[in-house]
Amino acid sequence: MARVLILFAHPALHRSRVNVSLMDAVQGMEGVTFRDLYEEYPNLHIDFETEQELLLEHDVIVWQHPFYWYSAPAILKEWQDVVLKYGFAYGEGGTKLAGKKVMSALTTGGPEEAYQREGYNRYTMKELLAPFDQTARLCGMEYLEPFVIHGVRQLTDEQIQAWAQRYKQCILELRNL
Repeated sequence: MARVLILFAHPALHRSRVNVSLMDAVQGMEGVTFRDLYEEYPNLHIDFETEQELLLEHDVIVWQHPFYWYSAPAILKEWQDVVLKYGFAYGEGGTKLAGKKVMSALTTGGPEEAYQREGYNRYTMKELLAPFDQTARLCGMEYLEPFVIHGVRQLTDEQIQAWAQRYKQCILELRNL
């Protein structure tokens, strides 16, 4: 059984019915560590040594967050800048993460059709997620197909629960790799 580390980053969780449901669906699962970065580091002072130890203890990393301005919330970017250091994650001697798998789990406000060449965002999700893919590649990790929920503001409670169950199933599949 693979060990899964979910790095959760949502600066306004109280306003996100979807992310609360996703979080609830996976917390307490065997082999899964759920880490709320904003709760852990409210001042954004990330303990890179602790975070690196966690990375070493897990086989699969999930970056779970809302897709803000075509990227991640500030704390996840800070986490990447501070934790994925030269000599640890990449560069000379930086092979500690080689062979691990990483996946983005995202929520968007816009509908799926907005993330197409013809859509109002002009780019596909694959194109917009290229920096995450390249970060994984630079670190020797395999970037998996992202788990994306579009149009979260329009979802009914029933649809949210269905997505939460799909997310739980996705995490179970990652754990069973």
